[in-house]
Amino acid sequence: MEKRTILAFALSFLVLILWSFLFNPSKDQVSKKGETPETVAQKTVSQSPETASAPHAAISKTPGKTDFKLAPETDEKEIVVDTPLYRAVFTNAGPTIKSFKLKEYRESVEPDSPLIELINLQQDKADFLIISFDGASATQLEKTIYQVEQQKIRLESDSSPKTLTFHSSTSGGISISQTYRFYPDQYRIDLHIDAVNQSGEIVTGAFVADIKALPPEGKQSYYSYVGIVLLLDDKLEEVKIKKESEPKDLAGRIGWMAYEDDFFISAVIPDEPSKASFKGRLLPSGILEGTHMPPSISLHPSERFSSSYTLYLGPRELGILKQLGKNLERAISFGWTDIIAKPLLYLLRFFNQYINNYGVSIILLTILIKGLFWPLTHKSYKSMKEMQKLQPRMAKIREKYKNNKAQLNKEMMGLYKTYKVNPMGGCLPMIIQLPVFFALFRILGSAIELRQAPFMLWIKDLSAPDRLFNFPFSIPFMEPPYGIPVLTLLMGASMFLQQKMTPTPGDPMQAKIMMFLPLIFTFMFINFPSGLVLYWFVNNILSIGQQYRIHRS
Repeated sequence: MEKRTILAFALSFLVLILWSFLFNPSKDQVSKKGETPETVAQKTVSQSPETASAPHAAISKTPGKTDFKLAPETDEKEIVVDTPLYRAVFTNAGPTIKSFKLKEYRESVEPDSPLIELINLQQDKADFLIISFDGASATQLEKTIYQVEQQKIRLESDSSPKTLTFHSSTSGGISISQTYRFYPDQYRIDLHIDAVNQSGEIVTGAFVADIKALPPEGKQSYYSYVGIVLLLDDKLEEVKIKKESEPKDLAGRIGWMAYEDDFFISAVIPDEPSKASFKGRLLPSGILEGTHMPPSISLHPSERFSSSYTLYLGPRELGILKQLGKNLERAISFGWTDIIAKPLLYLLRFFNQYINNYGVSIILLTILIKGLFWPLTHKSYKSMKEMQKLQPRMAKIREKYKNNKAQLNKEMMGLYKTYKVNPMGGCLPMIIQLPVFFALFRILGSAIELRQAPFMLWIKDLSAPDRLFNFPFSIPFMEPPYGIPVLTLLMGASMFLQQKMTPTPGDPMQAKIMMFLPLIFTFMFINFPSGLVLYWFVNNILSIGQQYRIHRS
């Protein structure tokens, strides 16, 4: 019974790892051939007259108001916004954001590597973000050209916030003003929109927001979701669109809408959540599109409709998102391990505040977790050792009662009772630790804190696979870059040594299967982030020390 239990546990653990590796999460969006940006795109949310009491949406009378009547603009202009955190390029055609480069993040660990570009749709007619009063500008061939005075805005670290305002000439009786507010030390951008009915008739419409994003080509991360997400009715909704013919229609109270990839997110957040409908679809080009449609409103002549939002384009870092205070930290989800994973992530960040090396922080976290589970694993190893001592007696009982299962079970239970051994004692403590293992699996694979974080020697990026040297040829079972996975091989060797020290079941065949597991895990971990491999290696070393201590005693 003990042999089968141990084997079942090992195989179940392997199945769970393989399941996370192959199917969690599912991301089947395919990008257009040749388009592989690390994009981020986003959408805005508009408010209806039903929410006129909210601070971000209001309708007001403006008798005789003509401040938006400007001469039509015909030329497209680009405005550069430069802050210590990012360099953005706005255009008055839309208006929209054409480029958003993060100054603190690069595409690779090389110091001269290009900055991360969050907007890279690579299509002239694809806009990152378009907000229009009636939704026409999101689909019309000719973009609305806005009036704008500034050509460049620069913020230093000690600068006060600065604004950029776009005015549209009257089109269809509606004039629109969009004002962006930038901060020197934040990724957030405040957006305030005014629409004024300058016609002599009632105009019906709504601020319709349209976002587009181009996901990276091929299969995505094993650890995090890539695509459009919503905070819908206070729950995280991952809008998974696999086919062009299967658009997603949702409705409810939308708190924010965003596009996220492994490490970055772009979000549009209304000052107050509002009831609205959402439509997501996959375009033939491979671009994901999300449209936010609030209920329509009717504007009488000279009435003004206002709405305010917060834009966030930056890293998916839990601390920064939480500091924003808009529930955007809910976008970081570790699945069913979330309740364990987030405290562990905070603990990892706490260690790094004092050590300034995430590799050493992972080692400290591993030691702490091992210490917490030390009594359980100690009990597990002792139970397995006691069961090993009973193997000769158990073999005799099986041989004697091989044709009488009822008596066999009775004799076995009597043997366990006599020697006070729990046949499940070796597995239950290990099963209790599984949620922590999988929580760390998700954290160490997707936390932006580990992105391009160096450890020591050849490990310069804890979020990338472990590689020593860079070979010009491919290696079977290995994803690029190609090199020697030194840390992974050391992890496999430590797991083999640990398995040799673990009390083995009496069945030789089962013992061989258990000894084969280190080889399977080595192949599995060969493409995992080096931070995850480091955790597993240190955990194996601590387990070997614990088993050695038990053997000596």
